Parts: sequence; C-alpha cells; structure tokens
Amino acid sequence: MKSAVAYRRPLNVVLRPGSSAANVFRAQAGLPAPEALAPGIPPTPQHGLVDHGGKTIQSLHFANYYIGGDAWAGSDMANIDRALAEAMSDARLNSIVQQYFTGSIATAFDGSEPLPGPAPALVSQGDIEALVADLDAQGRFRNYQLTSTVFVFLLPSGTVLNTDAALTGALRRFDGVGALRRRGVPPHDQDDSLHGLGGYHGSVHTTAARTVYYAVGVYSETRPDGTVNGIPVFDEPWKNVVATFYHELNEARTDPDVEDAIRTGANAHLGWVSRQGEECGDFPISEAGTDLTKVFKEIAVGDGSGTVPVQYLYSNRVHRPECS
Repeated sequence: MKSAVAYRRPLNVVLRPGSSAANVFRAQAGLPAPEALAPGIPPTPQHGLVDHGGKTIQSLHFANYYIGGDAWAGSDMANIDRALAEAMSDARLNSIVQQYFTGSIATAFDGSEPLPGPAPALVSQGDIEALVADLDAQGRFRNYQLTSTVFVFLLPSGTVLNTDAALTGALRRFDGVGALRRRGVPPHDQDDSLHGLGGYHGSVHTTAARTVYYAVGVYSETRPDGTVNGIPVFDEPWKNVVATFYHELNEARTDPDVEDAIRTGANAHLGWVSRQGEECGDFPISEAGTDLTKVFKEIAVGDGSGTVPVQYLYSNRVHRPECS
C-alpha cells in the first residue's frame, strides 16, 4: 500500500502525458507554500527552475546495471551504453545543464554489467532500494565515489515498474550467480509503467551510513498485445531507454537529494526545481502533450560520430525546452 502524501511533493519521475500515472503524480506535484502567480506572466517562464540550495553534482559518474540480464539482447545493451555515454558527455547538450552550475560540468561513464537472471514481471521502488542496499553491503560499490555517482538500473522488455515501497519479492539478494527470479502476473496500479510511468531517480541511506544514488527505468515499448509499457516514442525501444535515462541522469545531477525532500517535506534538500515541483526534464514532457516527438529527438553529437536519442530539458535562459 502506498503511504499517503501529506504535502505537495516534487516530481522525481518521468511520465507519459495524459496517462493515469501522470494524473496521479501531477495531482500531488508542487512545493509547500508556493508563490502566487503574477497576472499576465506567460506560463512557460513560470516553470523556470529555482535553486533551493540543495546538493548538485558537478562532476557526474554513472554506471549501468541491466536487471534480468538473461533477457537483454547484447546489441541493445551496447547501443544504450554507447548512446547514453555520448549524450551525457556531449558539450552542446551539456550547455543546457551548464547554466545551473557555476563551474564547468563533466560526466564519466563507468561501464555496465548485466545482473543475471530472467526478466522479473514486476519491480517496485522497495525492490530497487533493497537491491541497492544489498549491492552496497557486499562491497560492489567500493571503488566508486558515492557522492558523485548515480547507479542506473535498466529493466528488460516485459518488466513493469511501480513506486510502491513494499517489496514484491521479484528481486532477491544478488549473489553474483542468479539474483533475479520470475514472478506471476503482477497486479497493475494506475501509476505504474503500464499506465505512463517511465522511471524515476532517488537515493538510499544504507546501514553503513552511506548515501547511494540510483535511477531506474523500463524498456519503453508497445508490446505485442498492444499494451504500452513506459513512454515509447522512437522507432526502436533501446532509443526510448536512452532518452529516459538522459532525463533521469540530468535530473539526478541537478537535484540528487529529491528523495529526502519527498520523505521529509523539507525544501532544503532540493536542488534546481520549479515552483510547481518540476525538475529539469518534467515540464518539456507535459508541454509536448500528445506529440512527444516535439521534445524527444535524435540529436547529432559534436564529435561527428552520429546521433543520440534524447529528451529536451527545460532551459531558464530561453524559458522553454531546449536541446542546444
């Protein structure tokens, strides 16, 4: 059962516009004691990001973990690793995020690893956070600088994601051999990935008093039975995955402690968040409405190696979504 939300919460999720998941989360969105809107101000500038004084990550590292590794195609993993690393390090794309920092930003991709096992049917936030805590307890993160690293957990085709705190049992303790097991057909919530949820980012405070940052997202696709999981926009699902995590990683670098704000209701934990509770990737999606191709694009990278699929981010300097 989800806990009741007693205050207006910031968004740390990526949502398909018009979906039931978007309706649920946006009904809760906003910050405590928001300022009144001035008459006549156009709506887009009102969604500008505000620095609330919380932590940001100037030199970001990220590492990919493929949950249900047995279910992933090697070509998908290779494409995701390459394109996400290129997108997150491209100077032109980084110029949008640079405006929220006083010093130069940098990003490093620290590699990827499949976590063996089949595709779980359902994964909850409780499952992901328990897995993060287990991996940390086993020393799997000992070689990382936890204050600046986001661990990315990618769900395979067919897996449904929700934000329930309860454990489903879909992920058991990772032992390096076979950590993941298949469950039965999961129940579906109006705010799970079958109803518009694409992913989210957060943090775990481990028993060793360490903070571990993570992001999790689904394999967004239209499935053979016609149901939609996540936020499919591009012609190939792996491109949807890259765009989702481009969104989540940039939000994690500009607002890493949002989960603490959600848990406590204290704005002091927030980094760059709008008065409506939106992080840098949120308003562009809601503004696009039913035509997500307005803000989901394949962009040529500066080194001339090709294109990468990304989602436009909100830019204070132009008061609208921007990609370069």
